[in-house]
Amino acid sequence: MPSAQVRQQIVARARRIVVKVGTNAITDAGGRLDHQVVADLAAQIASVMRSGASVTLVASGAIGAGLAELDLPGRPKRLPLLQATAAVGQGQLMRTFHDAFAAHRIKVAQVLVTRDAFEDRTRYLNVRNTLKALAELGAMAIINENDAVAVDEIRFGDNDIIAALVANMLGADLLVLLSGVDGVLKDGAPVDIIDRVDDQTLALATSQRSRLGSGGMASKMSAAGMVTRAGSAAVIANSRTPNVLVRLLAAEKLGTVFAPAKRKMSSRRRWIGQASRAAGRLVIDDGAAKALAHQGKSLLPSGILAVGGRFPKGAIVTVVDSAGRQVARGVTNYSSEQIDRIKGLKTSQIAKVLGDKPCDEVIHRNNMTTG
Repeated sequence: MPSAQVRQQIVARARRIVVKVGTNAITDAGGRLDHQVVADLAAQIASVMRSGASVTLVASGAIGAGLAELDLPGRPKRLPLLQATAAVGQGQLMRTFHDAFAAHRIKVAQVLVTRDAFEDRTRYLNVRNTLKALAELGAMAIINENDAVAVDEIRFGDNDIIAALVANMLGADLLVLLSGVDGVLKDGAPVDIIDRVDDQTLALATSQRSRLGSGGMASKMSAAGMVTRAGSAAVIANSRTPNVLVRLLAAEKLGTVFAPAKRKMSSRRRWIGQASRAAGRLVIDDGAAKALAHQGKSLLPSGILAVGGRFPKGAIVTVVDSAGRQVARGVTNYSSEQIDRIKGLKTSQIAKVLGDKPCDEVIHRNNMTTG
């Protein structure tokens, strides 16, 4: 789909929008929150909301704000100090946003998350319900990773992926990633449109991270890929471009736009495919891989070659082919121990081996995402 068509027919018509702004986008050269930049962003979002669109903001900056408040020379390397800095800075960050949006009579709400809020299905739905309730009340959610309590096992490390997960959670039409650059660059100029995020397009990203933030262009492109594979659009643009958000939604040619896949994933499939970490993996033969990837079939025990990891019934697992390439992710109807006993067997043999047969399928196609 041509860039102009994506911008006019999808970006400009977006009604549910998630905006992510990074640390460097809202701080000055000394690492302190830039109140004028935040005020400008609030004015833009207020304008978009007055047009009838719903906006959710994912905002980094707690650690950067904490550095300034505590007069620290740089980002701490020890986790307890990093967490303490975030705890100090989060209050400053929210106070700044509160004051900026109050000028436009918009109430704001703080929502702090860690990885397990997305991986556990019940908590995932609770977060989604809270965000929807805030929107009904006319309040705008400002989401950030809970750096004050997050440890390696439950943290994302940057807000780009959180923004993508929130966009998929809400079924947003558009994810806008506001950065310090004009988009994905090629030969010094921004790429106008990216139809698919793959190894070739990811090669355009640099490995450099920002001065205070934790993400990079590769992280932003991965986030855009998560959203577009689910059937929504994404844009990476420069936060310092005057009135950038309003101009993007007027279909102006700014930044890099990512075209959505032709078919939208259901909310449940978005969660299965992207939000939850896999508890194990199943290795399948080439015939089963073809049936899953190209024919939309369920996974039967006959196609399974090996089981990796230990997991209970109802766990999410990765399905890979004999070469280790991911074919699908899905919710299992059997535990790892049970699958190991029935792998390679016909469905008619399940009851004889296990004593009963609750399901023919190890993973039903309705509980699976492919690709």
